[in-house]
Amino acid sequence: MKQVVQNYKSGELAVLDVPVPGCKPGGVLVRTAYSLISTGTELMKVSEAGMSMLGKARSRPDQVAKVMQSVATNGVPATYRKVMGKLDSYTPLGYSLCGVVEQVGAGIDDVKVGDLVACAGNEHALHAELNWVPKNLYAPVPDGLAPQHASFGTVGSIAMQGVRQGEPQLGEVALVIGLGLIGQLVVQLLAASGVRVVGADPDPVRCELAERLGAAACGDPASAAVENAVAELTDGHGVDQVYLAAGGGSNQPVELAAKLARDRGRVVDIGKCRLDLPWNAYYEKELDVRFSRSYGPGRYDPSYELEGRDYPIGHVRWTERRNLACFLDLAARGKVDVEPLISHVADFDDAVETYQRLKDGELKAITALFRYPEQAGEAEEAKAPVVAVPAVNVKPSPARAATSPVRLAFVGAGNYATSMLLPHLAQREGVELSTVVTTTALSGANAQRKFGFAKATTDLDAVLGDKSIDAVFVVTRHSSHAELTRQALLAGKTVFVEKPLALTEDELAGVLAAVEESGNDRLQVGFNRRFAPLLQEARTRFGARTGPANLRYLVNAGRLTHGSWYLQQGTEGSRFAGEGGHFIDTASWLLDADPVSVYATATSGNEDLQVVLRYPDGSTATISYVTTGPSGFPKETLDLVADGRALRLDDFVRASLYLDGRAGRKKWVSSRLPKARDKGQNAELAAFIKAVRAGGPMPVPLESLVATTAATLAVQAGLAGGVPVTLARSR
Repeated sequence: MKQVVQNYKSGELAVLDVPVPGCKPGGVLVRTAYSLISTGTELMKVSEAGMSMLGKARSRPDQVAKVMQSVATNGVPATYRKVMGKLDSYTPLGYSLCGVVEQVGAGIDDVKVGDLVACAGNEHALHAELNWVPKNLYAPVPDGLAPQHASFGTVGSIAMQGVRQGEPQLGEVALVIGLGLIGQLVVQLLAASGVRVVGADPDPVRCELAERLGAAACGDPASAAVENAVAELTDGHGVDQVYLAAGGGSNQPVELAAKLARDRGRVVDIGKCRLDLPWNAYYEKELDVRFSRSYGPGRYDPSYELEGRDYPIGHVRWTERRNLACFLDLAARGKVDVEPLISHVADFDDAVETYQRLKDGELKAITALFRYPEQAGEAEEAKAPVVAVPAVNVKPSPARAATSPVRLAFVGAGNYATSMLLPHLAQREGVELSTVVTTTALSGANAQRKFGFAKATTDLDAVLGDKSIDAVFVVTRHSSHAELTRQALLAGKTVFVEKPLALTEDELAGVLAAVEESGNDRLQVGFNRRFAPLLQEARTRFGARTGPANLRYLVNAGRLTHGSWYLQQGTEGSRFAGEGGHFIDTASWLLDADPVSVYATATSGNEDLQVVLRYPDGSTATISYVTTGPSGFPKETLDLVADGRALRLDDFVRASLYLDGRAGRKKWVSSRLPKARDKGQNAELAAFIKAVRAGGPMPVPLESLVATTAATLAVQAGLAGGVPVTLARSR
């Protein structure tokens, strides 16, 4: 594997081929996706390495003191050999990364191979393709957080530990001196804590960025701007806390802290700056000077870092690992935005050139990242991750026509089932609602009373074993869809499962394995929009096309209410995984093909998604799935453009068709507005019942259901990788 190293004696930087580290017990082997270059700490180390021996000594008086102690103990010759041997060795660089678990050591049960983790430590989170990382120095990356953003985990923990040392309170005012990487993160963490922040830095670009990320005011510490802002925000009392996030040899930060802090204020040193405390100033205000030690409690403790011995949470609430996990959670929820801090992303192979450009000042960056190929030696392949679209290899058993009436069972009777499906079925001629299965007796009794089910039960096996039941509706929470569908198919039932069919590739494969084992391919997923009468008519009027099309679909999904189970992403999948199949299926139906690749990107916190689907004939479909739009704006608007024609759908209440030509007028507008939005549920159910009654083909081919599900799963893979995902069809 390759690793970035430096010779501290000569200053030489290199990318070396070194052996792959072993996967020892108590840790995991991680293949790096992105590693972060600290333009403060690391560049200081790189610059020191280029100094003369005298310069090195002046920059590290602590090390000089150790050398002198060694001379007194071991003599000059032995000390000289020891020091020169250490200087003339390659040392690693790096301490903050995100990668994928490649191997799990003995004693590790909280992550598995393939999981994305953020890693910390200047001995374990190095600029290298593979790193062995002990348990307390990694944390799983929350769903939806991009790996390049998760690579900030360590520096985020450093900033967080500094903020914790300051003990900020709601409504306080803080001064952050130094608006480099750590300072920018401290600003955001304080703002998220309800603290008003003033920033100080001589660089106007950094000041502007800090204000954009939450600071109330920023300015050059040599000007009156900072002092005036502090006086205005504190009524002249001074700030409650000062965070020293600056580096260098100037004593100005310490002096400014004393000047602008209130009486008995707190001064927290996070960076590595000069600390000649002006005694009178600090004494008269009785300032509380605190130090922040790296990522948090556990740092420099071998029993914690190397042996995995955690501190009891009742005694130490925020350890290194808990700080790391907390920062990742804040970033995933959009409370901290690291994207604006990324000034440059370089390929790992260009590491030496990147360091040199940073050192020379040619490349000015708050943060730079190294990007690694996902598989060693296969960089091009890694740029296009693959999600499999399983082939449907089954010889269906002959479908029997149902007796009259068609007898249905429902598994689940929640809000969607009782508002969007059962009202269409309860009064349908030739349909009998036989049994409703729920986890609680009362919900089953309510569904039985409202819709006329013959029986209500909590026993799923009783339904699956009842040969008189023709079809089973699976309308439960998302995490159970695939398994319930699998069981119903194996029991020989025709199945209608509300979207999604599956939340993982393994779940999808399990459903298809049940189809193959049973010969039962009688499956429908609740993708109802393709059945909407208005969209059906619009598609017919648009007609066949000869060239590629461009489709744009805006979904104004809105925010979820507090407590919604849709927010339980750990068990129920992301919100898009749950309902995104609707929009992908609609696009694929309109374009009459299945997608071949998916690219997905998101705003901070993954609140708003942009999904681009590419189709075999060159057509593209862009789905904008937003949760931050106004509630009064239409929920769904769709535009389809091809061959000089344009189709417009406005929230399933109005459709228009435009033609190319001199007049430029509309060819067709839906003649009247329907009384209510019809998104196709009734027509979908009619088609499903017809297929069950006659034993004919299902309304949507199984291959299409599988392709849509795979494309939906690929969105999450695309968000994690930041590159297009190929949809590879099995043969």
